[in-house]
Amino acid sequence: MKHSAAFLIALLMLSPVARGAEVENPLEPSPIWDDLRASIIGTEDEPAIDPSVILLDAPKRADNPALVPVRITQPPGAPAIRSLTLVVDGNPAPVAAEFTFGEALMPLDFEVRVRVDTYSDLRAIATLADGRKVMAGRYVKASGGCAAPAGKSMADVRATMGQMRFRLGEDGDRQFGTLMIRHPNFSGLQRDQVTLLTIPAEFIQTLEVRQAGQELFTMTAGISISEDPVFRFAHQPGQGEVTVHAADTEGRVWDQSF
Repeated sequence: MKHSAAFLIALLMLSPVARGAEVENPLEPSPIWDDLRASIIGTEDEPAIDPSVILLDAPKRADNPALVPVRITQPPGAPAIRSLTLVVDGNPAPVAAEFTFGEALMPLDFEVRVRVDTYSDLRAIATLADGRKVMAGRYVKASGGCAAPAGKSMADVRATMGQMRFRLGEDGDRQFGTLMIRHPNFSGLQRDQVTLLTIPAEFIQTLEVRQAGQELFTMTAGISISEDPVFRFAHQPGQGEVTVHAADTEGRVWDQSF
């Protein structure tokens, strides 16, 4: 019952973005991004912003800077996205995660929660099948997300680490999977509330989600993905088990089938 309640709370925390309300917080000029662009995407050329290909929604002002919901979508008929880099310009490690997506997730409708450390642009840079890069983003008012205290005691963290829950629903001709993984995703900037010592960085680094052996999505992540990460994704109905393979920076590995 306790874990079910936590799962429902995680879903509700995604809901402000999932409702798809218009948010008037477009990307702002970012000197940080100007400095980072070439090292992150391999070119000084600014990717085109094209809402006919990719959209990103995030709250204008986050209720919790450690749990900022982000939804990345494509309109019907948009060209397929092969990979995507999620960037929080003002974070100590700006690249939150790099994703690849299988054909079953096209057109993309994908949600995740991130930490935001200071008022910042939050952007997604997609690479299409033809190699073209397209960008979408929002300016988010939040601060302190990377140093925010963990939501559970260290004893609870260790007792539940690696536990997973998966829920599957349907909407029209698409299924929606929601995956939650128990992990503190320590950023390296947080303090133990008992000892006041800095907690070393410790987070899920790689994640692979497949159905019947076919890729749904993969993730290579940094410190900016939230504690107890939740992923919600639309995909074409498929047959067979959904399998999850997760590995963290300490070499721990978890595998589960649903």
